Amino acid sequence: MTEIEKCNAGLPYRFNDPEMIELKTSAIRECECFNSIDGTDYEAQYRQLQKMLGSVGEWVWIAKNFNCDRGKNIHIGNYFTGNHNLTILDIREVRIGDHVMIGPHTLITTVSHPLSAEERRDYYAWAKPVTICDDVWIGGNVTILPGVTIGKGAVIGAGAVVTDDIPSGCVAVGAPAKVVKNISTPDPNDTQKESCR
Repeated sequence: MTEIEKCNAGLPYRFNDPEMIELKTSAIRECECFNSIDGTDYEAQYRQLQKMLGSVGEWVWIAKNFNCDRGKNIHIGNYFTGNHNLTILDIREVRIGDHVMIGPHTLITTVSHPLSAEERRDYYAWAKPVTICDDVWIGGNVTILPGVTIGKGAVIGAGAVVTDDIPSGCVAVGAPAKVVKNISTPDPNDTQKESCR
């Protein structure tokens, strides 16, 4: 198997492989192109996202600066907002549903490295896909780790580190992120007023 085939099969692979490096180099060029576009030229930004990503729905906006590892492994649904300094390390697939919002300085990574220093010296890595379902809101400075699925309508609090799947319709916060509230069940102690949205 090639290193790319190993990666796509979820097996350990060497990230210093020339084909892997070329994919990353191509993504660096595309990100530089995207980040050089006038921040108010939304049509040009959208066209570049269509070119560099695997698939892009309608009304998709990502602020500068945006960075990714491949680009073509990113699939975004409709009505997406990605705020400033979003990084998606898409060595494997990252699938994002409709009506998803992501706060600034957020990292979504599909890739990690061995605990063994010896294996890291041999340039080994492994990767697992990430899925973010419809209507998810991810706060600022969130980190989403490989293999995670975030369920429909979930809210991830600012600064969370998401290491495991998050069920639909709940709020998760902390490092590691833990579910603290079911959104579909009103909290009698919640003092937030409807007018304070």
